[in-house]
Amino acid sequence: MDSNPTSPVEYAGFWLRFWASVIDTVLVLALTTPLLYAIYGAAYFETTEAASARPAEVLITWIAPAVACIWFWLSKQATPGKMALSMKVVDADTLGPLSVSQSVGRYGGYFLSLFGLGLGFLWVAFDARKQGWHDKVAGTVVVRTRARPPTP
Repeated sequence: MDSNPTSPVEYAGFWLRFWASVIDTVLVLALTTPLLYAIYGAAYFETTEAASARPAEVLITWIAPAVACIWFWLSKQATPGKMALSMKVVDADTLGPLSVSQSVGRYGGYFLSLFGLGLGFLWVAFDARKQGWHDKVAGTVVVRTRARPPTP
């Protein structure tokens, strides 16, 4: 499982994963913003009130995205952004589907990767297997599912 050109595995790099996360973020915002507006009205977007006072906000902005992300990893091996860019999240050792504990650990690892000014995400750019800290915690890698055309 190395990253040499003869290997059947091609790890997805930083920029490809970055654009997949942009796609996912836009989709989450497209779903959550209208819900929050419908429940709380326009004033919601103008206030700095703590989320703990608004249970629907916690459900819509924290719990639902986490559940959806884990569900996508377990059922499709990728979030919509990764699917759009031909990637899969797989077990680092077997290259097979993730377990529930790996999926939950990977999502939790996002918070670890975020600490330190996002260094855990940036780590993908420098790691031999293109793993972020969240990947290392969960024992996962992100691979390309469609090979790039050969370079001339």
